[in-house]
Amino acid sequence: MDRKRIVITGMGILCPTGNNVADAWENTASGENGISYITRYDRQLTQNQLAGEVKDFDPDATFGRKEARRLDRVAQFALEASRQAMEDSGLTITSDNMYEVGCIIGSGVGGINSFVESQQGIDRRGHRGIKPMAIPKILSDSCSGAVSLNFNLRGPNHCIVTACASGNNAIGEAMHIIRRGDAAAMVAGASEAAIVPLCVAGFNNMTALSRNDDPETASRPFDLNRDGFVPGEGAGVIVLEEMNHALERGATIYAELLGYGHTSDAYHITAPMESGEGAAKAVEFALRDAGLQADDINYINAHGTSTPLNDRAETNALKRALGEAIYNIPVSSTKSMTGHLLGGGAAIEAIFSIMAIRANFIPPTIHLAEPDPSCDLNYAPNTGFPHEVKNVMSNAFGFGGHNAVVIFGEYQDNGNL
Repeated sequence: MDRKRIVITGMGILCPTGNNVADAWENTASGENGISYITRYDRQLTQNQLAGEVKDFDPDATFGRKEARRLDRVAQFALEASRQAMEDSGLTITSDNMYEVGCIIGSGVGGINSFVESQQGIDRRGHRGIKPMAIPKILSDSCSGAVSLNFNLRGPNHCIVTACASGNNAIGEAMHIIRRGDAAAMVAGASEAAIVPLCVAGFNNMTALSRNDDPETASRPFDLNRDGFVPGEGAGVIVLEEMNHALERGATIYAELLGYGHTSDAYHITAPMESGEGAAKAVEFALRDAGLQADDINYINAHGTSTPLNDRAETNALKRALGEAIYNIPVSSTKSMTGHLLGGGAAIEAIFSIMAIRANFIPPTIHLAEPDPSCDLNYAPNTGFPHEVKNVMSNAFGFGGHNAVVIFGEYQDNGNL
């Protein structure tokens, strides 16, 4: 029996380069830097003072003050990105199909803003300082819960927490849910809102963050002088559907999700394997799932965090998995513009990958001034360029050894339905 084809019919995003897909893609493709000085708190509290923040987002205006106060910032992002994606897809939920549509929204850290606020409340007033909705706001599954509740999605409802791989795992597992017939459509992606002193200082003190205080050069994946990542925040959500389900309702199809591979390094809780072995296997499994060869890939949206270890390990992984073909494939890290959204990163990068197919354009790796000799691939330095893009690979590797790779392809109408 032929395997079900899974297509993307809607997209939504909030990220440091824009609060909708059109703006975020235009700014990312043109190399607009979304990183600036932290405004979420008094930045003197932390040594690292830069972040990729979501700008001009007013939750009270978006949801109403009462509803906004019931949601942590991470769930606010997830809900708004999902609203955009659902509206874009034109998928209407009714009593006839509500059990056929589900959601998976991942998050690496979850409701950390509410966690910090609650701890401050208990320090000031004891148990009286804890708000009634504190626990639901803190839980990572508040994102998927809010999306399910808001859109009356009564199909499978999951939250995936795999650190920086959460977005790709959410998208890949949503694909499997549809393939095995447990849903006709899934709302999938990830959200993160961790620009708080606890997280920033924690990452900084483990030497993961850049100590560079210049917003224009701090996030520089694959550069010889890179010294760590810059934290970011935001959410990316896509609507996946079984192809015939989408065709029957006349949906616009943006791309097809062709493959998904995931592995574990089982090596170190934070550091990647320098050889790239585990990540390479995820790449190989994604290619196998997609039925593609290395030279079928036209662009790779790299994990590319700007840490010395990750960028070298990812380069090694790509060489290991793709062989000589990798030298003919453009690779770029859009984290050079957005910073690293942790659990939300892969989800927005999935959208950038889909848009690269739609636009036949390679977004750049900005701030790449002096290439690291050990990172010797074509990273589209500083300026994007037109390029035929039919198949895109998007990588995500997270603390805990999580490796997750997805492959999107240009949608081909083969006369189905």
